[in-house]
Amino acid sequence: MAAADEKRTQPGEEEQQPPLGSTAAHPGHTEPPPPTEDPQQPPPTEDQGHTEPPPPTEDPGHTEQPPPTEDPGHTEQPPPTEDPGHTEQPPPTEDTEPSEGPEERAAEVGATRPPQSDNSVEPSLHHFKMRKFFVLRPGTLEQAIKDVTALVEEVDGSLHSVWLMAEVDHWNNEKERLVLITDNSLLVFKYNFVMFNCDHILRIPLNIIDRISHGPFSFPKHSLLQREGEGLRLFWDRQREPSFTSRWNPFAIDFPFITFINHPVRSVSGTFAAMCHIENFQERIKEAAQKAHAMKPFPGKANGVLVLKQPIHTDAYVGLMSFLGNQNKLGYSMARGNLGF
Repeated sequence: MAAADEKRTQPGEEEQQPPLGSTAAHPGHTEPPPPTEDPQQPPPTEDQGHTEPPPPTEDPGHTEQPPPTEDPGHTEQPPPTEDPGHTEQPPPTEDTEPSEGPEERAAEVGATRPPQSDNSVEPSLHHFKMRKFFVLRPGTLEQAIKDVTALVEEVDGSLHSVWLMAEVDHWNNEKERLVLITDNSLLVFKYNFVMFNCDHILRIPLNIIDRISHGPFSFPKHSLLQREGEGLRLFWDRQREPSFTSRWNPFAIDFPFITFINHPVRSVSGTFAAMCHIENFQERIKEAAQKAHAMKPFPGKANGVLVLKQPIHTDAYVGLMSFLGNQNKLGYSMARGNLGF
């Protein structure tokens, strides 16, 4: 019986060997040779399928995180490293305005140029407009003075001073004038600075001037006219009043007074400021008239000159002609486009 059992067991062992052979049939699964010691442990060997955790080892496939390692592609931040291209801030360094310093210096030099010449004109809109006056052209004023002084006669005496003024007539029209003060006369010239000739001369003996009035301008109550600033008016015949016809005639010149204001170019330079200074002109004419009264008194007139501070009245109401003429400076020799008159 024992021998029979042994034989049975032997074949059984042979029968159990195929599973071992089957395990051997899995060549890749040969890794677990230890189970060969315990043939009955094939379930754990099957449990070695629990070695499927190697997939976590395959989880090195989690090395697919190399994309994050490719995230070093986040090294695209090198553009910030290229942000040294932010060295494009040198433009701000260029923005440092030392280069503008020379321009500012040039501007200061240019600004200092105008005062160098006596008749220079500052770079402003007002003075640019002043250049249109022909009296400001180089040599024009000198030639004009030479021409008018040649017209001084022996009866007038020696020349004392020359003035550049503007006359305001009885219709409130402005007119450019050259005025000379001599020993015995006040000479008022209507001079053409374009053609360099004298169109008209008014000779007023100094010994008949009896009153000087200076102050602001005034007009009738319902007049549409107005004038800023002050003027100077010289009277020489108190007894005679202008006629009605003369008042309404814009070309009448038989008035016993004459009115002056400052010339528009007085602010251009020191030379013109001295020639157009109406307060100085008033003092000079007063002194000359008093001397003339003392040396050659006029019959029927009190000796001396009366100086009054009072408004200068003008009997003009509508004044359309004076408005257009004064706005366009028609009473002055100026450049007007391609025309000059």
